Amino acid sequence: MEERVLKAIQDDYPDAFAWCYGCGRLNKEGHHFRTGWQGEQTRTIYTPLPEHIAIPGFVYGGIIASLIDCHGTGSAAIALHRKNGHEVGDGVEPPRFVTASLNVEFVRPTPNDVPLIAVGKIHEIHPKKWKVDTEVFANDTLCARGEVVAVVMPSTFTTKK
Repeated sequence: MEERVLKAIQDDYPDAFAWCYGCGRLNKEGHHFRTGWQGEQTRTIYTPLPEHIAIPGFVYGGIIASLIDCHGTGSAAIALHRKNGHEVGDGVEPPRFVTASLNVEFVRPTPNDVPLIAVGKIHEIHPKKWKVDTEVFANDTLCARGEVVAVVMPSTFTTKK
């Protein structure tokens, strides 16, 4: 049985902001990355599809970057939600974050036939700005690491009319 995140912050995003290609639950074509707590770290588990290849047998780096990006913004949201006294699934709308910067280091080729596990460590920089350091593993082998600086989504981000 494949491991999965049961309580994900993305499940609690309001419908108007649940369309991200990486983590939006309402985007039928998207990846549906799901980020939750594992102890004091965050975790996202994703199995790339066969078409997500760079060369046969290995994952395209853009998928890994997208995983780190969405894991970072989801981790920031889950951390601020907890800081505000809430937990995933408690019925309170969580904060939504956007990416201010994304840095990715590809450590070794990533096989495309196994689940990828992103593990995040969160650092508050400012009440509206958080840094998430992420490591991506395939079969317990570190394949990539990244850093996301995420900021609380500005109120000017609204749905297009």
